[in-house]
Amino acid sequence: MIALKTILVPTDFSEPSANALRYARAFAETFNTALHLLHVLEVPVFTGWEAPPLVLEDLEQGARNQLELLLTAEERQKFRAQLVLLTGSPFVEIVRYAREKDVDLIVMGTHGRGPIAHMLLGSVAEKVVRKAPCPVLTVRHPEHEFIMP
Repeated sequence: MIALKTILVPTDFSEPSANALRYARAFAETFNTALHLLHVLEVPVFTGWEAPPLVLEDLEQGARNQLELLLTAEERQKFRAQLVLLTGSPFVEIVRYAREKDVDLIVMGTHGRGPIAHMLLGSVAEKVVRKAPCPVLTVRHPEHEFIMP
């Protein structure tokens, strides 16, 4: 029997991430697991320029507000949800968080970019799949529907 205690859902607030959250909710309901929602704020750094503290505070507050909208208060309680905001490189912070919190499953969306964009930009999901300390379920949008609304 598979025993899931903690599911991590990294989100960039996109439609693929919302779709991944639908899957994670279904798993959490089925296995009675805790949900951890993680957004990694990737602050652009330019040589010789650093974002002013007020800009960073605004970005962080906006991200926190968006995280809070992903689950209702009832869902946060039901799934023992943790809403987490980190700053850094998304794939590095996702993998680090999964290790530190002993996550059992990562459920994340993927944008399904074309080969040129993938080659130039890389894929956070692909890097997480390669480095994660646990299984990773990637969900494309649109996808074959397994979950009934």
